[in-house]
Amino acid sequence: MIRVLLADDQAIVRTGMAMILSAEDDIEVVAHAHDGLHAVEQAAAHRPDVILMDIRMPRLDGLDALRLINRPGTVNPPKVVIVTTFDDDAYLTRAIAAGACGFILKDSGPRLLTEAIRAAATGDALVSPSLTLRLLRNHSPGRPTARTRGRTPISPAQPLTPREQEVVVLLADGLTNAEIASALSISTGTVKTHLSNVQSKLAARNRVEIAAWAWRTGLTGTE
Repeated sequence: MIRVLLADDQAIVRTGMAMILSAEDDIEVVAHAHDGLHAVEQAAAHRPDVILMDIRMPRLDGLDALRLINRPGTVNPPKVVIVTTFDDDAYLTRAIAAGACGFILKDSGPRLLTEAIRAAATGDALVSPSLTLRLLRNHSPGRPTARTRGRTPISPAQPLTPREQEVVVLLADGLTNAEIASALSISTGTVKTHLSNVQSKLAARNRVEIAAWAWRTGLTGTE
């Protein structure tokens, strides 16, 4: 069971997310928080596996709360997925740099919300497809950044198989695991296995860095 903390200053948003998650057999909402400071306190009290965190909240915003939750010396901190209405590249970049395990928009829908929780619980990262494409265009060969320059190797430790390349191209186009599975007529478990193998070959931390590698090396389009 994946134990989840909901952190949002709007009670109606927390209630709505809780209703969505109550339908999932493997997810349990264990606590609510009405601002960033409360989220840090509730995280310490309830030890959730995953926190769904808004950005703009009273007393302490979500990004500052994220940094406190991931501060050095913290043992097994919960995974944090940023859930926000703010479609902002700067927020996305800061969140990923601070250790967020996902960044999705509140209008992304129930399926992406639950998939982001499950991805975070397994140590993966999921970003809303529309944001993924914008972020990765900024990481493409013509526009390296200080954070991505040198992060992922130009050549993998071992060559990617043809199927692994197909999976990576679809990932870089912003598809979720379920959508990749459907496009290639394989199971989501097989997609996860391919991505795990690719992650190992590239020494990448998560799916965002795998996709960034694809864009930077020209494996996918850069238009």
